[in-house]
Amino acid sequence: MNLIIQPDDGLAPLLQAVRHARNKIDILIFRFDRPELEKALEAAVGRGVVVRALIAHTNRGGEKSLRKLELKMLAAGVIVARTATDLLRYHGKMMIVDDELYVFGFNYTKLDMEKSRSFGIITKDAKLIKEAGALFEADSTRQPYVSTHDRLVVSPETSRRILKEFIDGAKKQLLIYDAKITDRTMLKALQARAKDGVEIRVLGKVAKGAVGLDARKPGLRLHVRAIVRDGSMVFVGSQSLRKLELDGRREVGVIVSDPEVAKRLQEVFEGDWFKTLSKAEAKEAAENGKLEKAAAATASGVR
Repeated sequence: MNLIIQPDDGLAPLLQAVRHARNKIDILIFRFDRPELEKALEAAVGRGVVVRALIAHTNRGGEKSLRKLELKMLAAGVIVARTATDLLRYHGKMMIVDDELYVFGFNYTKLDMEKSRSFGIITKDAKLIKEAGALFEADSTRQPYVSTHDRLVVSPETSRRILKEFIDGAKKQLLIYDAKITDRTMLKALQARAKDGVEIRVLGKVAKGAVGLDARKPGLRLHVRAIVRDGSMVFVGSQSLRKLELDGRREVGVIVSDPEVAKRLQEVFEGDWFKTLSKAEAKEAAENGKLEKAAAATASGVR
C-alpha cells in the first residue's frame, strides 16, 4: 500500500501505473487537463490494454470540455461511458490498473496535482479492487450499486454510515483535511468525541458554533478529504462531511489500516498545521514537546 502526496508527487505515479498496465485500465473522470496522461492512456490502448473511461456527465463550467475529452478518447480506442443524471454530480476520482486500485482526492488536473494539497491511496487489496470494479461496472452500465465492502466509502449509498462509524471509533485523535464540515450529524459525532477527550484538529472550515474542534485555514489550496484516526487508520476520498456530498452525489473514498501510510499522512498534516501557528502557539507547542515533530515534518520536504 502506498500514499500519493500532492503537490510533491505530481503526475508521476499515475503515468507509471498507466505505462506499465498489462491488461486493463478503468478510470473514473470528473476533471481532466493532463495531455501526458491522455497520451499514456492512448498508448496503452495501442499495446492491447483494454481502457475504459467513465466520464462525468457534467461539472461546473466544463460540459464542453468533457464532451471534447469523450470524443478524443473514443477516437483513440478507449471504451467510453458517460455517467447518468440520477445524481447531481459524479465527483469521484478512481482508477483500477490491473491488480491495483487508486483512489484520489484530486482530479487529473494541473491545479490539483501541482498547486494543491491532496492525497491518493494505492492498494492491492483484492477485496477492495473487486468492490471498486463492481462500482465502476454498475455506474458504467447505469445499474444500481450494492455495497459489499465497508472500506470502500461510496456516496450516497454507504458514506454517511461508514464515516460516522469511523469518527465514532476514535479514541485519542482525529486529524482532518476538509474544505468545509457542515453536516449536522457529522458535527454532532465530532463534538461528542471531543467531549470525551479526543483531540480534533481540522485543516479547513467547520460550521459556526461547533464546539471542541480546532479548525485552521491551510496555507496551501486544499483539494482532498482525509482523516487520520489515532495514528493508525486513514480515510482518503472525495466526500466532504457535508450533506450534499454524503447524500446527493457520487463520491468515492477508501479507509485503510496501514501504519506507514498513517504515519506519513500524519507527518504531512503536522507540517501543514505547523505553518498555521502564531508565535505564541508555536512557543506553547515547543513547551509541550509538539513543535519538534511538526518542524521535522516541514523540514523533510513537505511543502
